[in-house]
Amino acid sequence: MLDQRAQILLKTLVEHYISEGQPVGSRTLAQCSGLELSPASIRNMMADLEGMGFIASPHTSAGRIPTPRGYRLFVDTLLTVKPLGSTEIRQLEDRLQSPDPQELIGSAAKMLSELSKFAGVVMIPKRKGVAFRQLEFVPLSEKRILLIIVAADGNVQNRIITTERPFNASELTQAANFFNQHFSGQTFDEVRQKIHAELQQMRSDITRLMTAALEASDQGKSDDDGLVLAGESRLLNVADLSSNVTSLRKLFEAFENRTSLLQLLDNSQCAEGVQIFIGGESGYSPLDECSMVTAPYEVDGDVVGTLGVIGPTRMAYERVIPIVDITAKLLSNALSSH
Repeated sequence: MLDQRAQILLKTLVEHYISEGQPVGSRTLAQCSGLELSPASIRNMMADLEGMGFIASPHTSAGRIPTPRGYRLFVDTLLTVKPLGSTEIRQLEDRLQSPDPQELIGSAAKMLSELSKFAGVVMIPKRKGVAFRQLEFVPLSEKRILLIIVAADGNVQNRIITTERPFNASELTQAANFFNQHFSGQTFDEVRQKIHAELQQMRSDITRLMTAALEASDQGKSDDDGLVLAGESRLLNVADLSSNVTSLRKLFEAFENRTSLLQLLDNSQCAEGVQIFIGGESGYSPLDECSMVTAPYEVDGDVVGTLGVIGPTRMAYERVIPIVDITAKLLSNALSSH
């Protein structure tokens, strides 16, 4: 779409704007681009780039800034990534050393934030494939029951069930015995596929109790399949974001109510390697003034989640991209070794 001189000019403009944060004028481009062109020729090329939507003129400034479309072309074809050195990688690897997967995920989020100076985010792996060993119903009050779920890996989770009528100890024992006898060793997803036929053998009241148990397991899965966020407050110090109070408020509301952000990261698991959302490309309006750089991570070869960095569109992509990429690889190795 652009000839070589126009590409060099755009690359110089984007790099200078990312570095300095000020609109870039034709005189600066003439000095920094290495192109032996007159200021008039550069101004003509800038006008062409503006006409194609790659750069824009903010307010009354004589300089230009990149548009999201300009950033996209820069990232896709003009960017020179600066890989992390072996010493830096070893230091990062040392920080991701823990027998506790949850601690590893928290450390990865903090590491992403500290290295990028923006917000780090890690999607918690889903537990839907974990089989349960047994469950138990414990009466708490007349219509409140404690559901104890013991997973095959020994993890224990507790859920509260509220029922329409009280159940006595015998009924609760009967329901637990039926569930454990018929479904122990299976995941709740597998149980859900089989349970309708099995429950026809039981009284309708017990059927409702069993359905409530499955719903409670869903709620537990929803609670566990969340996000770990680190360094959100760093974005308050980013002039590009803090100058727009309305956009900043929407962004922090998104951090508070994480459902849509989680869905965006969940969809990103399908991508191979690093994926970059610039401005409105994510389709999620609170991120319209931001860029998000993500990468999937694995456990034993299976993709289980996504991690990334959320920051302004004016970020040092050449550094953030390798930070996200290597963190995903290091977290994958750390989780797979347990």
